[in-house]
Amino acid sequence: MHLEVCGGCNAKIGAGDLSNILEKLPLFPRKEILAGFEGNEDGAIIQITEDIGVVTSLDFFPPMVEEAYEFGKIAAANALSDLYAMGAEPVSAMNIVCFPEEEDVRVLEEILQGGADVCKEAKTTLTGGHSIHDPKIKYGLSVIGIVDLNKVYRNNTPKVGDKLYLTKPLGVSLLMSGYTVGEVERPHYEKAVQSMATLNKAAYEILNQYEVHALTDVTGFGLLGHLSEMAEGASAVVETEGLHILEGTREAAENFLFTAGGQRNRNAYGDQIAFEIDDFALEEVLFDPQTSGGLLISVDPEDGEAMYEEMQNAGIDVYPVGKMIEAGDKSIYVR
Repeated sequence: MHLEVCGGCNAKIGAGDLSNILEKLPLFPRKEILAGFEGNEDGAIIQITEDIGVVTSLDFFPPMVEEAYEFGKIAAANALSDLYAMGAEPVSAMNIVCFPEEEDVRVLEEILQGGADVCKEAKTTLTGGHSIHDPKIKYGLSVIGIVDLNKVYRNNTPKVGDKLYLTKPLGVSLLMSGYTVGEVERPHYEKAVQSMATLNKAAYEILNQYEVHALTDVTGFGLLGHLSEMAEGASAVVETEGLHILEGTREAAENFLFTAGGQRNRNAYGDQIAFEIDDFALEEVLFDPQTSGGLLISVDPEDGEAMYEEMQNAGIDVYPVGKMIEAGDKSIYVR
């Protein structure tokens, strides 16, 4: 039973369009809300006691893979990643389901089984959900986690001199789109599926031991979009030589198998970026929307070396992305 591939984080509404809409919404400022969407954070923080907070988030999308069970796993891992990116331990999750009335219910069973298995791996309790009939399949989770308010990670608080690391390779949307039209080999597709279905739990548990200054997960706005949001009060240098890119991704970009989400990201963030390379295909990889991507870590340089080694020893595909420098004319310099 194959799903119609049409989404993942590539289905996100463009950052520019969202910002224009959200800034017009009236907000009631409750004192318990320590973070909402105004800072483009990965989740909202609600203060419970002086030291304890609750982090909430949700994420859902249409399938980006053919296999129903793998789609469920990826959607769940993607939603839970928002909590890890805030420094929260996931506690509970609720299913969000859109499913065609005429579709075989066994497909839904496989999707939900995939989501449940990932929640179990994350030691997160499924507590319910909501489902509706819809012409297109969509699935995700609403998630809640607990956080020590003294150890919250924000996405825009790096320090000049920090080293940048990413915990998953790039290129999943280019590979998914290319595979759909028969231009990407099956083994390359399967590697991308495996990467997307992997929880960021192990990386989160390791980075907690180090002096991390800013943290986010790389999803629909691509590496350059999420790094643009991180580079507040500083600029970032992306060093392309050491990037980990999924096999087949560069070929997909060179064959012009671009994604709509990648072009939205280029339009939204392109004027903030100085490309000091002459490699249009690599630019596409850097703008590529990532579904269930890795954690982007801005960390003290000395701590970063030890963290990097520990993550490597744990089997995490972590790699250096670059560094934070004094604020310049652009948010990001790609070298």
